[in-house]
Amino acid sequence: MSKHTVFDTDNIGKLLLKLTIPAFIGMAVISLYNVVDTIFVGQYVGKLGIAALSIVFPIQMLSMAIGHLTGMGGAALISMSIGKGDKTRAEQILGNAITPTIVFSAILMIFGLSNTDFWLKLIGASDSVLPYASDYLRIILIGMFFQTFAMSFNFLIRAEGNVRVPMISMIIGAVLNIVLDAIFIIPLGLGVAGAAWATIIAQLVSVVYCVYYYLSGRSFLKIYLKNLLINWKILGSIFAIGISSFVMMMATSICAIIINRVLNQYGGDLAVSAYGIINRIMMFALMPGMVIGQGLQPILGFNYGAKRYDRGLKVIKIAVTAATVCCVAAFIVLYSFPELFVRIFNSDPELIALTVYGARRIFIAMPIIGFMMVSSTMFQALGKPVQAFLSSVSRTVLFLLPAVLILPHYWQLDGVWLAFPITDGLTFTLVLSLFIPQIRQLVGLRKNQLQNEPYRN
Repeated sequence: MSKHTVFDTDNIGKLLLKLTIPAFIGMAVISLYNVVDTIFVGQYVGKLGIAALSIVFPIQMLSMAIGHLTGMGGAALISMSIGKGDKTRAEQILGNAITPTIVFSAILMIFGLSNTDFWLKLIGASDSVLPYASDYLRIILIGMFFQTFAMSFNFLIRAEGNVRVPMISMIIGAVLNIVLDAIFIIPLGLGVAGAAWATIIAQLVSVVYCVYYYLSGRSFLKIYLKNLLINWKILGSIFAIGISSFVMMMATSICAIIINRVLNQYGGDLAVSAYGIINRIMMFALMPGMVIGQGLQPILGFNYGAKRYDRGLKVIKIAVTAATVCCVAAFIVLYSFPELFVRIFNSDPELIALTVYGARRIFIAMPIIGFMMVSSTMFQALGKPVQAFLSSVSRTVLFLLPAVLILPHYWQLDGVWLAFPITDGLTFTLVLSLFIPQIRQLVGLRKNQLQNEPYRN
């Protein structure tokens, strides 16, 4: 009932802020892993090192996709079981989320290590970038378990109502990653291998902290060996819930691979490095819009379920406005002073010039992205799976992939940069066509409610 008390409030804006801040901290910390590696590698290894990290990143996303599949799917079922008072089933679900995480991580590690250079060439590594990418990937694959479990455990622990442990785990990992990057890359001179070791050691410590939480007796749920045995019905339910997030991340990974290959074809290693920098800047620029959407979801879901449509409409309005303001502000800063942020990663004049050129084209549509991110989570909160799937997957699969493959034939490297704002414009149009009928439906429900029964707060 305490959760109902939290959501049952007239101060929707304050509640949205309260839920957004922890989500922002958590997402910022997760993003720091790759960004910090790129900064150190860019400054002390060079532009080929940045290109190597950009090439490897889609493979790291496969690991994150596994973590989302088992973590998000397991977390949703755990929360429902706890809500029903069935702790035994919740612990069974926890065990059945851990086992496939181990199995899939092992499969990914074995396949990756079996022929690292082959996979890297397949996803777009040039001969000059290959040695750097190979050094980085081999170490990342060795620590694949830790990266996947760090992601999965964060979802699973939150499912029992503990947001403090996942946050501390991520902060410990991020701080340790920065310290180890500084040690391994600067005085020890390990280059990209040092960045990889820093990442997996930091993630190992994060996972150890989460496991300690379960084994220390402080957790509500416990890990029992018997629950690690697969229950196919439970596993099927976990996959059914987590599959949409898994597919979305897989599509993003595949799209990143294709983008890298096209960039290499039309702009060489320099273009791959430039996109790697732009991508990491975008992570932080769009983060406020993402976390506002995450904060919206439980508030809207609660009020929609309680048939308080006026509050549901109010929180949608606040979230869309706030996300749009954040994206507009980010656009103004990044479009006006892109070089200031690019220099954080590297000081090579040629790389800076190309990155600034590409960034100013990719960032053109940034002001409308906040609306799209909030709309996607709105559909999830309202239980609209078709709209949620279309709004989250359409950008990558329906629009960006074809644009990246077609436009460079006409505009060469410019075609890659311009594929992003064109895609965002098309996605915005699609999402808006789904958003307006949904809002009209909520307004209609609100009007019927006022006509059929007196308003009660």
